[in-house]
Amino acid sequence: MKKSVLVYCSWLLIVLISSCNTNSNQKTNKPGFVYTSGSQIIEPNGNPIILKGTNLGNWLVPEGYMFKTGNVNAPTRINQLIYQMIGPDSLKKFWDDYLDNYITREDIFYLKRIGTNHIRLPFHYKLFTQDEYMCDRNQGFNYFDRIIKWSKEADIYVLFDMHCAPGGQTGDNIDDSEGYPFLFQSDISKDEMVRIWVEIAKRYKDEPIVLGYDLLNEPIAHYFREDYDVLKPELSLLYKRTIEEIRKVDPDHMIFLNGAEWSSDFSIFSDFSFPNIVYEFHKYWFPVNQDAVQFYVDFSKKHKVPIYIGETGENTDEWVMDFRTLLDKNEINWAFWPYKKMNNKSGIMNFTQPETYHVLTAYADSSRNKYSDIRKNRPERKLVQKALNEFIENSKFNNNFPNEGYVKGLGFEVIKPEEMMKEK
Repeated sequence: MKKSVLVYCSWLLIVLISSCNTNSNQKTNKPGFVYTSGSQIIEPNGNPIILKGTNLGNWLVPEGYMFKTGNVNAPTRINQLIYQMIGPDSLKKFWDDYLDNYITREDIFYLKRIGTNHIRLPFHYKLFTQDEYMCDRNQGFNYFDRIIKWSKEADIYVLFDMHCAPGGQTGDNIDDSEGYPFLFQSDISKDEMVRIWVEIAKRYKDEPIVLGYDLLNEPIAHYFREDYDVLKPELSLLYKRTIEEIRKVDPDHMIFLNGAEWSSDFSIFSDFSFPNIVYEFHKYWFPVNQDAVQFYVDFSKKHKVPIYIGETGENTDEWVMDFRTLLDKNEINWAFWPYKKMNNKSGIMNFTQPETYHVLTAYADSSRNKYSDIRKNRPERKLVQKALNEFIENSKFNNNFPNEGYVKGLGFEVIKPEEMMKEK
């Protein structure tokens, strides 16, 4: 009897040791959710999936290069620019119309129809606060719910991406910051970020169409190398804290972690004890060869975790095809940037720039440092309003047209909006 007990205890010890040595990035969630298993992402049916999608850039986070406003390149500055030209009432109407028309149900169904299996949705933290943002307050769940409803109908996954965090995580225009990643040196900002993610997780913890939570887009730009020894450890600690808080309310959704330095530096990752984590890098403008992705492939194999390139593109059709082919060859999950732009072929969808739009771009390029400069350089309001009205109209799905070479480069089907409208 004693011998049997000893054998059983020895066996149990071996099982426990083996369990501890097993990679923790395994399925821990309930049925119906996408999850990680080793270096793969697995759908609820048990089959591996390679994520192939695009970013809904410029919608909830306006960007100057897509608005063609030059150095007026962050959401707050774009808002101020338009305010100065047309005043508060017309500004409010513009943003309302913009938010209602730039991305619609038709856009989501189109993306599913051409072959994407997920969308990455950049958002600004102010959408979940009482701070005024795009002429409204605390409207984030309104737009998230809208996207989720459409995505469920279209059967396409959604990844939420905090593109602009409290205090700023990047220190450049893309995070709408004050020019420094103050998030990592501000307890107030950290608390706010965690609060928002927990609220999002609480609301969508039972929603399987949600792919996961992309905690911070492109944290810590290369401009701040002299502060890396402070900023990078704080980023790692903030990731750990945010994951732990999210897991208290939502144990099931995947969590995506960007590397530091525009999402390129994975040296900040050392604790792989958290399950259901995807490691994300971004990469633009480089020669397409195996060396471009080998580090991340090796990282995935070494740590038995999935990797995801959440942003890339902004290049020629040939480059897009070559790099997408390389990503597929290496079974790397991807989302190209962005879905839609005005008068630009580096994206899936395009739309025409209004005839009078030059008055906006000229004002954006002019001096506005003094009130006398604003008065002198402000364009005629009727021309501005005409341009903005046409911008809204042209950005609507039925007035868009695909960049065929770019779409083919992504391996998607080329379908014109009018063809899809006929199919309805």
